[in-house]
Amino acid sequence: MEETIRFKLNNRETELVTDPNQILLWVLRNQLGLTGTKYGCGIGFCGACTVLIDNEPVRSCMVPVSEVAGKSVVTIEGLATGEKLHPVQQAFIDHDALQCGFCTPGMILTAVGLLDKNPDPTRDEIVNGLEENLCRCGAHTRIIDAVTDAAKAMNGGTKK
Repeated sequence: MEETIRFKLNNRETELVTDPNQILLWVLRNQLGLTGTKYGCGIGFCGACTVLIDNEPVRSCMVPVSEVAGKSVVTIEGLATGEKLHPVQQAFIDHDALQCGFCTPGMILTAVGLLDKNPDPTRDEIVNGLEENLCRCGAHTRIIDAVTDAAKAMNGGTKK
């Protein structure tokens, strides 16, 4: 049975009629056309499908769309402000912190969630914060450097 689900998606009020048990990942990709959120493992292990729900990184492959009713969801498509990239997105570009790019949206949104909670993380805290997002290309060092620089940028360049 379908229901009306209302939530904020990328800072816009969204309403859709769908099966409330439909997985958020598939609603985003198939019903809403936001394909930046990737299907990786389908069991919440790899992090490719990570989105922010009320500013918390969440694996969208594990969340029924009914759970986002009344909440705010941010995908990689909604992270930039107009043409201005989010500092984490810009840092990933500046550090060439991607190769194939498949894990990148999930890595970026996980990093944004990390920096939201801890705006001045140590290298170890960044490593620990991103360790559950998998990248097969081996860009880990560049990813860590990118998050470090994004933290600096978000703090006005005052990183210790």
